[in-house]
Amino acid sequence: MERTAARLAGFLQELVLPVDCAGCGAAGPALCRDCRARLAPRVTLRTVDRLPVTSALAYRGVVQPVLVAFKNEGRTGLAPPLAEALRAAVEAAVAGVDGDGLLLVPMPRTRRSAVERGYDPVRLLLCRARLPHVDALRLVRRPGDQVRLGRDARFANVERGTAARMRLDGRRVLLVDDVVTTGATLTEAARAVRAAGGAPVGAATVASTPLR
Repeated sequence: MERTAARLAGFLQELVLPVDCAGCGAAGPALCRDCRARLAPRVTLRTVDRLPVTSALAYRGVVQPVLVAFKNEGRTGLAPPLAEALRAAVEAAVAGVDGDGLLLVPMPRTRRSAVERGYDPVRLLLCRARLPHVDALRLVRRPGDQVRLGRDARFANVERGTAARMRLDGRRVLLVDDVVTTGATLTEAARAVRAAGGAPVGAATVASTPLR
């Protein structure tokens, strides 16, 4: 409840009070000109367990604090450039795929996270980017916090935790998320799509953490 109140306060503050730039902290607009320029899409491709993942931005520099502010601090005013980035990633991901009948499927979220935030970041960006999507996946168990887990632990944490809400027989699916780190969540989502008869053709994300 306290976290929800804090995020509501963030919404209201952004509406009525001056805020610092989410990228560099400089006094002025919510996103200064220089930081906004650094959010210009630079699409990259990586592979996660044979799944091609297209991302518009590298999760470093100003991208990281801007995404954190958007996701966790209620600063939904940052959505436009992030939505542009997501749209660029989706367009690049489907460039070589017949778009007829293709489903854009965002990652499932816990009900608690949506209630605490007051919005779902990925679905908000999809809406702002005017990208129709289908909530075809659900969580069948709540995973633990992934932040401090290593690669293998992340995969184990989400294993068998996702299922389809419907049959996806013969449907091609592009998975959508905000950030890809190890790819554990996308790998599990792709498994759930296949289990429901669908064919994951890839994934699109706003950002990707640099590979180490």
